[in-house]
Amino acid sequence: MTLVKDNIDIRAQAREAKKAAKQVSVLSTEDKNRALYILAEHLEAGYGSILEANKLDLQKGQEAGYTPAFLDRLTLTKERVFDFAEGLRQVASLEDPTDKVISDWTLENGLQVKKVTVPLGVIGMIYEARPNVTVDATGLALKSGNAIVLKGGSSAIHTNWAIVEAIQYALEHTKIPKEAVQFIASTDREATKQLFTMKEYIDVLIPRGGASLIQTVVKNATVPVLETGVGNCHVYIDSKADVHKALPILVNAKTNRPAVCNAAETVLVHKDWVLEHKDALIETLQEHSITVHGDKQTTSIIPNAIPAGEEDWANEYLSLHIAMKIVDDVHEAIGHIEQYGTKHSEAIITENQDTAAVFMKLVDASAIYHNASTRFTDGGALGFGAEIGISTQKLHARGPMGLPALTTVKFLMTGNGQIR
Repeated sequence: MTLVKDNIDIRAQAREAKKAAKQVSVLSTEDKNRALYILAEHLEAGYGSILEANKLDLQKGQEAGYTPAFLDRLTLTKERVFDFAEGLRQVASLEDPTDKVISDWTLENGLQVKKVTVPLGVIGMIYEARPNVTVDATGLALKSGNAIVLKGGSSAIHTNWAIVEAIQYALEHTKIPKEAVQFIASTDREATKQLFTMKEYIDVLIPRGGASLIQTVVKNATVPVLETGVGNCHVYIDSKADVHKALPILVNAKTNRPAVCNAAETVLVHKDWVLEHKDALIETLQEHSITVHGDKQTTSIIPNAIPAGEEDWANEYLSLHIAMKIVDDVHEAIGHIEQYGTKHSEAIITENQDTAAVFMKLVDASAIYHNASTRFTDGGALGFGAEIGISTQKLHARGPMGLPALTTVKFLMTGNGQIR
């Protein structure tokens, strides 16, 4: 496999994507769905080549000393590749988000007005070591009538290139031009920065990865950015929390997949609850090998708890470490989340409906849970199909971004000679 790393013409790639986007935007739902099924078949048929490429990236990652969590996100198996393919089929089964009439009305002068959904155009996707994003983002972009320019991290460049080669080959057997999916096969950070300012070709940038990547894009891009956020997610255990709900929810939110953005990183515990249930809490934490970084009250209660510093309250551990603070009431919990949260996902465990209502009303986040795990902040889990990221901003899209988030609106007016 040959990777072009120098003298790559990114502007030409973006220009080709812009041309292809026009063709994709007018395709029927049936044509787009048929293409996604063909893509899925080619991914399954070519899984061997993808796994061989993945071995190169894993070897490089091991030599570089990547963490186990990082390597897990990077590692592909036959089953994972087939899961990618199945994800494309699921996207094909979803409702087409384009050409939907949101509203329509007729003015007094007889002018007919329609507000309809249309594709964004060209999506620039900048992401780190998650080969699944290559497939998910492509499927969502094509189903919503867009083209896409992919810039994955250098740690997965061989894997992503193999996946895109399979996709582009498959597209030659569809009505979607292969130029609708572009991959920037460069490890040069300057290549990424070029995408930031190509407003004439790129309609929106979506960064997906760690805080450093996301902030770099947000601060430097002149292209509009759909900001996805890091997940410093909290679980607040209220004084009226049912211990048989609270502990399983905490364990799931922390340990189900610690390295993902919707995993809990801080648990806030009401002072009365922890005194009543401290033995069960300690046993649960020890049973699941959860390391606690706590305030003074926590370290006096939880054996082997590490004294928490200021950095712990803002830390996205992405591991079996968790910050813990004992609070007086729901308002102290809300204040802590306001100060340290990332507006991703927050949860309250309580049987008091009034307290739950206060928490859900006042906490500013894209997803808020009452008596449920934060792990449900996911497009698939919430019934959206695949997702392109979790938006923590407030304009255009918020929360898990599925197909509707990849559209915008257009006003269509039909008259009979009206003038103003």
